[in-house]
Amino acid sequence: MKILLLGVRGQVGWELHRALSPLGDVVACGRKEADLSNLDGLRTVAAVANADVIVNAAAYTAVDKAETEGAQAERINHEAVAVLAAHAKRSGSILVHYSTDYVFDGTKASPYVETDATRPINFYGSTKLRGEEAIQSSGCRHLIFRTSWVYAARGGNFVRTMLRLAATRDELNVVSDQVGAPTAAELIADVTALALYRGLDGGLYHLTAAGETSWHGFAQLVIGEAQILGRALKAGPGQVKAIPTAAYPTPAKRPANSRMSTDKLRTALGITLPPWQHHARRVVAELAAESK
Repeated sequence: MKILLLGVRGQVGWELHRALSPLGDVVACGRKEADLSNLDGLRTVAAVANADVIVNAAAYTAVDKAETEGAQAERINHEAVAVLAAHAKRSGSILVHYSTDYVFDGTKASPYVETDATRPINFYGSTKLRGEEAIQSSGCRHLIFRTSWVYAARGGNFVRTMLRLAATRDELNVVSDQVGAPTAAELIADVTALALYRGLDGGLYHLTAAGETSWHGFAQLVIGEAQILGRALKAGPGQVKAIPTAAYPTPAKRPANSRMSTDKLRTALGITLPPWQHHARRVVAELAAESK
């Protein structure tokens, strides 16, 4: 199996390079080798690679900046994805793509399922939804994984931000009325590799860790775990104050409910997804070891 991996230097792409390697020959590309904002260049990369599987872990993920950089977000999250889908249709390859909980408006009282109506409330979510739709309408073989609250030991993410702020501030204010499942890049990569190995039927699946928490609860666990591991922090879990979304305005609106049911994926693969705390503790431990 030949695999073209796009976005290898990102959080998910980095873990995918590891997880996909046992499956075959992985051609790994970062932005320098495959810039998704250059559509003609992307067509050339896909044609030259001539891969059996295209795994697109590249995306425009600056949610707030997307409100003012709409053309760039649209190019990368929609137009480039349409190019990949068209190539996959012509070549018969499988396209694996990652989407987001932000395709929903967050008003549902229970976890979202794959068939729920989509209604993005920010521009980033709209571009990701159009990417999904481009893949589905192309007729190519595909796997789309919607995930949420992604983090890793590398890159810019909530875990690293909380640890950085806790090291320099006596108190942190974190939103407590947005609920979801923090999902590690490592878990996303491992499930992707398993799905390809098992030959999972194409389609749309929700992929998140089990359980749920708020950003406030996530921050408390991260900071508390770091303290247990001996990291020097000025603010502990007790100094993480819960605030409402209204007290922390951002250019892009966020859904209050980001919970997504993973029943479809777990049934299809016969797996149990670990609680969100499992990988959160692993990532904090990795970061704590690096800081010593």
